Amino acid sequence: MKNDIYVDYAATTYIKNEVLDSMLPYLKEEFANPSSIYRIARKEKNAIRDAKFKTAISINALEDEIFFTSGGSESDNWAIKGIAFANTHKGKHIITTKIEHEAVLNTCKYLESKEFEITYLDVDEEGIISLEELNNTIREDTILVSIMFANNEIGTIQPIEKIGEICRKRGVLFHTDAVQAIGHIPVDVQKMNIDLLSMSAHKFYGPKGIGALYIKKGIKIDNLIHGGSQQRAKRSGTENVAGIVGLGEAIELSIKNLNTEMDRLNYLRDKLIKGLLEIQNTKLNGPVGTKRLPGNVNVSFKGIDGEALFITLDSMGIYASSGSACSAGSVEPSHVLTAIKVPNDMIKSSIRFSMGEKTEEEEIDYLIKNLREIVERIRKFS
Repeated sequence: MKNDIYVDYAATTYIKNEVLDSMLPYLKEEFANPSSIYRIARKEKNAIRDAKFKTAISINALEDEIFFTSGGSESDNWAIKGIAFANTHKGKHIITTKIEHEAVLNTCKYLESKEFEITYLDVDEEGIISLEELNNTIREDTILVSIMFANNEIGTIQPIEKIGEICRKRGVLFHTDAVQAIGHIPVDVQKMNIDLLSMSAHKFYGPKGIGALYIKKGIKIDNLIHGGSQQRAKRSGTENVAGIVGLGEAIELSIKNLNTEMDRLNYLRDKLIKGLLEIQNTKLNGPVGTKRLPGNVNVSFKGIDGEALFITLDSMGIYASSGSACSAGSVEPSHVLTAIKVPNDMIKSSIRFSMGEKTEEEEIDYLIKNLREIVERIRKFS
């Protein structure tokens, strides 16, 4: 058994060797500005085009529908603000959920300060929205529905295809934050009636600081960043060629191994859930089976001080999370666990384990064994 066990892949993944190797030339020798017109800049342009093709094919989109960004947060901001400000002639009503990532929720709060009306849909105890409530909430002045593909804290996978069908029938644009889904479960923007989709490379073994936004052809959207004419004058700024190349390589590799890795992580996830639920007074947060992301486990241990649990795990070289890495350090209880009605005392003792390509079965066995001992010890002295 190796010393450290990393089970926080939902926060970030490592960069695969193949991805790093693909990036290195564009960090050193191939340094020309892709907007330049001379010969040595063509390699950069071609590299961007190749990455755009790899990204598009992975979600069944067109190359011209892919725009590279600085990451998932920028993609979410651009999708929501861009559609909002471009469609005020139709209305100022937007629908989202109570369990979205802060990049969506805080963008919506900003729009509320600009006199947009936001409806925040409830979810059930598994974190899934009501399709009937969604349909009933759409109005004549509704311009956008933004619902995440899969939740970062509890792994809930929404019925995206059905959501897309409702939005398409009602003539409302549909954006999904697919940051946790891309590279881990199948995503098809055409089959699922998705109009805009956000992704971030560091969630599927690519570099940090690079993401993409899929925008269905023909959709009117305002720019978030203004400047030059890069990316068809929709997203200005000299392109991060190395990052873009890394994203393209990472997404291609992830899609290539998708089904095999899904099966493996589903097995490890279910084994971990079964082992942890054998610990007395332990609660699984979120759904089971196919409604949950492979590799995602979120549990609460009744009567446990969460801080003591994390300190103990960290001292043992076990790296997990209390939920979203973007909310680390927050004194507020998780808005996701609150939305699915987890009691406050159980929220404080919740922990998320998220597995990835280097997670091994012996690590899961070690985790189950040691967590049982740790929980019993903390309860004894609490």
